[in-house]
Amino acid sequence: MQNPDAHENTGLQFQPPLEEQNYGATAARVRQGPSVSVPRNSPAKRDYLVAAVLCYANLINFMDWFIVPGILLDIQKYFELSDGDTGLLQTVFILCYMLAAPLFGYLGDRYNRKIILGAGILFWSGVTLGSSFINELYYWIFFLSRGLVGIGTASFSTIAPTIIADLFEEGKRTTMLSIFYIFIPVGSGLGYVLAAGMAEATGDWHWAFRVTPCMGGLALVLLILLVPHRTQRRTAAHRALSISGTIREAAEKPGVHRTAKTTWCQDVISLAKNWSFVWSSLGLTAMAFVTGALGMWVPLFLYRAQVVQGIVSPCLQESCNSSNSLIFGGITIGTGILGVIAGAEAARRLRKINNKADPLICAASMFVSALCLYIALMVAQMNILSTFYVVTPRRQSTAIALQILVSHLLGDAGSPYLIGIISNAIQARNAHSFQWSFWSMQYSFILCAFVGVFGGGFFLLTSFYIEEDRKEAEKR
Repeated sequence: MQNPDAHENTGLQFQPPLEEQNYGATAARVRQGPSVSVPRNSPAKRDYLVAAVLCYANLINFMDWFIVPGILLDIQKYFELSDGDTGLLQTVFILCYMLAAPLFGYLGDRYNRKIILGAGILFWSGVTLGSSFINELYYWIFFLSRGLVGIGTASFSTIAPTIIADLFEEGKRTTMLSIFYIFIPVGSGLGYVLAAGMAEATGDWHWAFRVTPCMGGLALVLLILLVPHRTQRRTAAHRALSISGTIREAAEKPGVHRTAKTTWCQDVISLAKNWSFVWSSLGLTAMAFVTGALGMWVPLFLYRAQVVQGIVSPCLQESCNSSNSLIFGGITIGTGILGVIAGAEAARRLRKINNKADPLICAASMFVSALCLYIALMVAQMNILSTFYVVTPRRQSTAIALQILVSHLLGDAGSPYLIGIISNAIQARNAHSFQWSFWSMQYSFILCAFVGVFGGGFFLLTSFYIEEDRKEAEKR
């Protein structure tokens, strides 16, 4: 007879926190004693269909993230926002996303995940559609709508990967999760392309917010028809494995001593003494800072550079030229896919000769990107083309949760707003002109280059401690 606790409830009924159940991507626990694997046959065709539906929804998820940056100039002009207020749009979105994610992780471990996913898709799609009808006098409602969209997308981002991890065994799980996550850069780039394309085709930027809700409606229908109401949950040990992509073999061997259960505060204190964790978290924060700022501001920065060069005329009354967003979106898609594949392959090869390959690759990438960013900023006023090529597991679950919190809180949650505030301050001290509008953004972006250098240094410091900390973790 099959264990009923291995399945989800058919409705929103509370599930008791049994040790053998997982506690989500951000709060998984490994139970005391040997873990019990639930045998499964090879993935059925329906499993692949479910994964495909979730990948499609993930695509829409990240398209909604980057619709605003794709038509930032139009939005800024329509609501008459300063650079600081404009940057606050993405900050509100990321903060709401960051704060809502742990809540949905908790709910996803205790209630029916399909219902939560469906409600999330319906909610964020409805809010996105509603935001396209907001009058220019009610700009604060537009800010509120972006925060609500962040809450809705958090419900999907925290739960969907756990369903994919539960559907596939280890051999297929990593591959399917990799495919799921590849839709992050693809969706991000398509967000720029969709926003700019719709604004150009219709002459009205509001239509950019009316396409993804239709796509979300299709995703909701596919979710209802193809995703099973109950998905077999794996043990906590399996879930920890599925999220990290690695196996702690010593912990799975019979007779091996397992450490006593610790409190969350003890876990945090221990992690604070783990220098490879600390430095890598700071490196990820620096990376999030840079990518968050660039993702928000680059299309607008390129437009200002073109105005200074005389390539385009200032956008005063008519719908603004969105060609920069189209190009930047295409580059984001291409370089995102290429970067994931190249980084994974480089790490795979270098691990054979150097156990520090992962942090060293991250450090090198951050150093190179910081240099390229600085050079591109300096030549943007003279040659706009170069700017387009500026590109960028124990206490496992607690560690992942803390890294997500810190990297968002100190990274991409604040960087768009900070860049906007610096730009405002520079403009306030100089005469109002298109030249200083460009220079203020250019000088603000220099901060990202320096943060990138610090990020590379943090990853380099990680390489000094990673082998020792890895050996220490294997003993426990």
